Amino acid sequence: MPGIRTAAQAKAWLEHQGKSVQAFAREHGVDPATTYQVLSGRKKGRRGEAHKVAVLLGMKEGVIVDEPRAQSHDEQSTN
Repeated sequence: MPGIRTAAQAKAWLEHQGKSVQAFAREHGVDPATTYQVLSGRKKGRRGEAHKVAVLLGMKEGVIVDEPRAQSHDEQSTN
């Protein structure tokens, strides 16, 4: 699969942009700890936020779907 980055390539890509892992995570609204874990290989990026991070870093192909928000008690009582 052309275009898929390894963890080392993803780190180099961030460095090339002059962007820290923290800045990348803030920019994309993801957890910095999860981002570090994906880059280190501790999380494979199979589902959830790790999947989103892996796709954003170009480490895997995939679709990012916004998870439906659970309605709060206040929202339920006004519907």
